[in-house]
Amino acid sequence: MSRTGDNIFKRKDGRWEGRYIKFYENGKAKYGYVYARTYSETKAKLLTAIRNNTEESNKEYFNFKYWLDYWLKLSKLRVKESTYVKYKNQIQNHIEPELGCLSMSEITTIKIDSFINEKLNVLSPKSVSELLIIIKDSIRSAVAEGEKSPCQLDRLFIKYNSNEMRVLTNDEEKLLISFLVQDMDRYKLGILLCLFTGIRIGELCALQGKDIMMSEKTLSITKTMQRLQCTELNAKTKTHIIITEPKSNKSKRTIPIPDKLIPLLYQFQVVDNEFLLSGSMNHYVEPRVMQGRFKKYLKSVNITDAGFHCLRHTFATRSIEVGFDIKTLSEILGHSSVKTTMDRYVHTSSENKRANMNKLNFLCSL
Repeated sequence: MSRTGDNIFKRKDGRWEGRYIKFYENGKAKYGYVYARTYSETKAKLLTAIRNNTEESNKEYFNFKYWLDYWLKLSKLRVKESTYVKYKNQIQNHIEPELGCLSMSEITTIKIDSFINEKLNVLSPKSVSELLIIIKDSIRSAVAEGEKSPCQLDRLFIKYNSNEMRVLTNDEEKLLISFLVQDMDRYKLGILLCLFTGIRIGELCALQGKDIMMSEKTLSITKTMQRLQCTELNAKTKTHIIITEPKSNKSKRTIPIPDKLIPLLYQFQVVDNEFLLSGSMNHYVEPRVMQGRFKKYLKSVNITDAGFHCLRHTFATRSIEVGFDIKTLSEILGHSSVKTTMDRYVHTSSENKRANMNKLNFLCSL
């Protein structure tokens, strides 16, 4: 006979039996059972079994979307806003639609490998690699919280070669400079500044009078400007401009200004909180406006289309060609390591390769 409301019964063999609903199948309850010598022991076991079953049932709702959201919340505490927005977009646009509804037991090595191969048909290897990093970190976060995963993370990787970035040829660079110095304005000054210092577009747009030390002929890079997607639910606009610290501590740097740029900076001199590109403290020129101006100028002089970042690559390449040591160049560019400078930003032109080959003198007798 059972105690009222407990679902605990004393069996004919003298033991006590506790019963609880484990799950429903086709509308019918499926039960689980516990046994003990006394009523109190059975009740304790029953409470434990019910609690454990509840936790396991809840985990069924902890699909991969739950752990992606959990990882994203953790990331928000440790990364810049721009990085967080990037992660959120990658999850919402690519990972969640295809993997979010799956349980953790369904997130297998084969499943992720299939996802990677499908994405490689529509995205660059670099972009897919970034998605894979998010997936791996989300799974690790789930495992750290006690979730079980059948996925073998060490078997998931992507091999790819970085595409060589566009660098202006010597002739293109001369043509562009000749165009920029005619009818000089603040936009053209900004492009020249990037071409001869290697600063990033966001760093250029954030430059103010207090960052330009004319007496010392230096630029202080302490901040950057970005347009980011708004993440608030009730945001009035889809995007907004932010001015924050640069991407890393190494990106905070002081750069000597080439002497030939000094007269131009005096011509368009700004003070204190005035922005260099606008000449005003109340208005600024944002990166996408500079991108548009740059493309317009390239078209005006019939130079093949290129992104604004090619100015930085061109600066790095020319610096190597004229004899910069890598350590100096790395610090001017604001890189975290010399390896980054060598791997990503140093491109040798065909003209320079030929000039170096002709320096060889072991065939001088021919």
